[in-house]
Amino acid sequence: MITDALIEQIIAKQNPTCVGLDTSFDYLPEDMKQGVTDLKGAADAILAFNKKIIDHVYDIVPSVKVQIAYYEQYGTAGLNAFKATCAYAKEKGLIVITDAKRNDIGATASRYATAFLGETNVSGETYEAFPSDILTVNGYLGSDGIVPFTDECKKHDKGIFVLVKTSNPSSGELQNLKLEDGRTVYECMGDMVEKWGEGTVGKYGYSAVGAVVGATYPEEAKVLRARLPHTFFLVPGYGAQGANAEMLKNCFDKNGLGGVVNNSRGILCAYQKRGGTYYEAARAACLDMKKDLLSVLGEICAK
Repeated sequence: MITDALIEQIIAKQNPTCVGLDTSFDYLPEDMKQGVTDLKGAADAILAFNKKIIDHVYDIVPSVKVQIAYYEQYGTAGLNAFKATCAYAKEKGLIVITDAKRNDIGATASRYATAFLGETNVSGETYEAFPSDILTVNGYLGSDGIVPFTDECKKHDKGIFVLVKTSNPSSGELQNLKLEDGRTVYECMGDMVEKWGEGTVGKYGYSAVGAVVGATYPEEAKVLRARLPHTFFLVPGYGAQGANAEMLKNCFDKNGLGGVVNNSRGILCAYQKRGGTYYEAARAACLDMKKDLLSVLGEICAK
């Protein structure tokens, strides 16, 4: 089960870090940008940058999160770089989270689910369009927008992270509103996520249907951790968005399990502050993040 595989990597590496490959051409060192004059050149440079980052972190982190919007801006060349980045990370044994926040209803949701979690059939041959292990999805269309994704998860041993309490400053405009039954919108969504995960709970007690819970809202995270005992969290907001290890400890259980923490710019652009090569700086940033997280979580163990 994919969540079990992620947890086992986290325990083995004692590191609940997810490296966010939200790679913009602007982030690259100047020597990698020289002579690039078109979208394909930019996408090729980004792919080369990503591969070098992966080469220097795959042995110390369990996962990467590849944000598709950073690649779509470079057109078809960017999507090729996105796919190649995902494939390369999988070759290195990393759990690959595609951050695409997809959703719709009915047949369209099924097509999104097939693209990122399933297999596309063409004349009797099957193809994996985008090699992802886990996909971020928007659950605010309700159950009929989620079932196609959970169906693919069960069929192909994949997972999803559903938006519940996001890390952005204005998330409370909707997510913190109170319903007639006294719950907030984010609590209601969390309860739905817990239910959607029934039947996919693995040996560590967490299901294949996870939740996106921002580290920038520690009180809400505390509520959700207690409320969703079988839901694994993807935790954005660390580093550039202002959250620290102390703020995100509420996302985890007493054994240091229950979540993986994303850091994008703090790793990709670490060389701009540290100096040296971008890939050595990225590795150092991952090790510093691991030390910071473990200072709060302690040793991560399986119950």
